Amino acid sequence: MKDDNYIKANNARSLWHPMTAPSDSLKNPPAIIVGGAGTRITDIDGHEVVDGVGGLWNVNLGYSCQPIKDAIAAQLDRLPYYSIFRGTSNDAVIELSEELRKFFEPDGLSRAFYTSGGGDSVETALRLSRQYHKIKGEPARTKFLSLKKGYHGTHFGGASVNGNANFRTAYEPLLPGCFHIPAPFPYRNPFNETDPEKLAQLCLQSLEDEIAFQSPSTIAAFIMEPILGAGGVIPPHPSFMPGVAALCRKNGILLIADEVITAFGRTGAWTGSRLWGVKPDFACTAKAITNAYFPFGAVMIAEGVAEVFEADETGKAAIGHGYTYSGHPVGAAAALACLAETQRLNVKDNAAARGAQMHAGLSALKDKHEVVGDVRGGYGLMHAVELVGDRTSKTPVDKAVPGRVQAAAYKAGAMIRVSGNTIILSPPLILSDADVNVILSAIDAGLAAI
Repeated sequence: MKDDNYIKANNARSLWHPMTAPSDSLKNPPAIIVGGAGTRITDIDGHEVVDGVGGLWNVNLGYSCQPIKDAIAAQLDRLPYYSIFRGTSNDAVIELSEELRKFFEPDGLSRAFYTSGGGDSVETALRLSRQYHKIKGEPARTKFLSLKKGYHGTHFGGASVNGNANFRTAYEPLLPGCFHIPAPFPYRNPFNETDPEKLAQLCLQSLEDEIAFQSPSTIAAFIMEPILGAGGVIPPHPSFMPGVAALCRKNGILLIADEVITAFGRTGAWTGSRLWGVKPDFACTAKAITNAYFPFGAVMIAEGVAEVFEADETGKAAIGHGYTYSGHPVGAAAALACLAETQRLNVKDNAAARGAQMHAGLSALKDKHEVVGDVRGGYGLMHAVELVGDRTSKTPVDKAVPGRVQAAAYKAGAMIRVSGNTIILSPPLILSDADVNVILSAIDAGLAAI
């Protein structure tokens, strides 16, 4: 490894960073993280902070989970790679599939299709949902419905069902046949409705109207996050996702739950679908499935959908889709160890407890700082703080302000993430009460700095 001076001198010179302009990275070189242990990360200058971002929603078990590291090392020694394309498999992925079947049994999901990450998982679910209807003799069902403000990765399919223009306009035209309905977002919605339950019903009516307008016989699937994450941490009213599921069942539309963020305990329940009492047809997973230690994902498939594929003998069910690293044995070994440790530590309960503490602390900061327009969360360790220049008009702060808050908070001891005018928090699920207090204190310092 080159020395620190070399690394600093070449920061952002030879690589483009995701989700930012290359010129911005050159003008404002990013923090260089060189170490991590537990809930804390250390930069190249030795500055240690609590990671309020959890990597990217994915380091649920922290940065020093030894069982996962041991499992990766052991698998590399035994079988570092082999394909699971037609005709071959590996023992690690077979064992993982059985463990995932048990884990997702309460969600009605019993089969796994493996991917390299969340965007791949979304792409897989979209493709398989179209194929399902073709097998069933309804080839006209090709359209997809989703929520404005929803986030489903940046592949062409995922970007097409994304509900945020930031991930769309530079790459249009996207996949045709994708339509969006209003999100149940009490702070900002076209109905000017602040009551979450009433808003949920208005959004469900919009969905029902859109289904009727498009014609149910043309719609393949509805995709949604149980709690919207990258769109600003937007928990819907508890009636919303069950209402979506009921409309989908009534109209023969498949329900895809994008659980890339919400699976494995993030919401205080083992899955976001389980939080709302819904059994989807597909669940997209990735991120915390290996605690971010290996790029890996899985689409979990409902029994009813699986039966349609497995009963077909016409050739329509042949899956012409997959990835070189689908079912990678090292990823499967990492996921097995991660799933075992996730359950052993019962992280969902700690996420619920620490999440309640975080939410109370953020609400107190809203009372203290006029710049805080809205605090969202209340379900596990998913939180957002929206910054406004004026609470009455809800006008967002100047675009430079959130970055200043982030920099001051980092100096005060916590890594936080800003997206537009919103601070997003998604820390490891092993967070302690002391860690929560550090994050809250750092955000307080960041808000005070502006």
